[in-house]
Amino acid sequence: MTRTKSDLIADRKRLLGPNVATFYDDPVHIVKGEGVWLWDADGRKYLDCYNNVPVVGHCNARVVDAIARQSATLNTHTRYLHDGILDYAEALTDTLDDSLNTALLTCTGSEANDVALRMAEAVTGKRGIIATDATYHGNTALVSQLSKSNVPTVGFGLDQYFRFVDAPDSYRNPDPDGTKFAAAVAEQIAAHEASGTGFAALVVCPYFLNEGFPNHPDGWLKPTAKVVRDAGGFLICDEVQSGFGRTGTHLWAHEKMGVVPDVLTLGKPMANGHPVGGLVTSAETMAAFRSGYRYFNTFGGNPVSSAAALAVLREIQERDLVENARVVGEHAQARLRDLMAKYDVIGDVRGSGLIFGAEMVTDRATKEPASAYTDRVINAMRQEGFILSKLGRHKNALKIRPPLVFSVDNADMLFDGLDTVLRDTPRE
Repeated sequence: MTRTKSDLIADRKRLLGPNVATFYDDPVHIVKGEGVWLWDADGRKYLDCYNNVPVVGHCNARVVDAIARQSATLNTHTRYLHDGILDYAEALTDTLDDSLNTALLTCTGSEANDVALRMAEAVTGKRGIIATDATYHGNTALVSQLSKSNVPTVGFGLDQYFRFVDAPDSYRNPDPDGTKFAAAVAEQIAAHEASGTGFAALVVCPYFLNEGFPNHPDGWLKPTAKVVRDAGGFLICDEVQSGFGRTGTHLWAHEKMGVVPDVLTLGKPMANGHPVGGLVTSAETMAAFRSGYRYFNTFGGNPVSSAAALAVLREIQERDLVENARVVGEHAQARLRDLMAKYDVIGDVRGSGLIFGAEMVTDRATKEPASAYTDRVINAMRQEGFILSKLGRHKNALKIRPPLVFSVDNADMLFDGLDTVLRDTPRE
């Protein structure tokens, strides 16, 4: 059956229900991907400057081959012995601090964060959780409570266990040494304790990607980690977006921020689009969780998923893609700064490695967010053949986080296109 675009939109609503979001005012019907490129049903080619899920490139040959070979051999659950999950867990934990030595594999980052919260309860005996007020960590009944902007209208009363701190904002509210953020966390810890709930964990993306990836120096999270640990709580670092070399300085963003989490959660790019998520923690925490909860995941860690995930990790390591992220990211930020000098609608440029962007403002003096303008820019870029998005509290920061195989030439194509769009897109 061949559907027109209008058929696709109508059938999505009919078959999938209302409010199933699509990108852009004019949604894109993508039918093919390769490397950093996507093609739509009409044969038009787009430069993918957004998708971190295909972290080593769309349809990466190594990953495709690993999936195909394992699918043709065996796929089952982890109640049978199999080398694959052990090979991956060993390779993954070898990249981390010695304390992060055991892994649990899931199908999504949401599941991984859900398990991480239960681990914090199992070890601390408490249920109070803290997150920032402008983030997203998943969509289970428990984890959805972490996203203040996306909290469901029903939730089994779980909201009583969650408190929030203002997301860091290096542009409007600088906190160069991290002490203001740490103090805010300490205040909410005290509130949890005073309420009788007790404090179990702080959950953060260590690079605060959804919050607009503020510019912070390396080691910025150290004061916050100390506050959490002194209170007997867990530091949970959600690296679903920031991990696997995205920052270009380290394989893991928590290393860049100078901390070692009690639990590291993973997802999106873990297997280049194959549905794999997971977490890594200490043997002691894993034992406490396994004693407190009877946990089994039919598909988590199956042989095909494990093969895909291992292929991704080896591709990153053997092709030195973290270094590529650093080199291309530095070039990209230089190009962005050139555009900032040319267009006063750009109020701030920031990022690290292959996560970078610009915050759009109506006035640099007042820093008033240019949210509607940013939306027009994103849609105009789509029409020019570039896939990117927006994020942050005001949805006025360009979100650019392409596959790690993105090149300097790709970056130049992107910013030449952005130059044209900024020139031609009306402010009002």
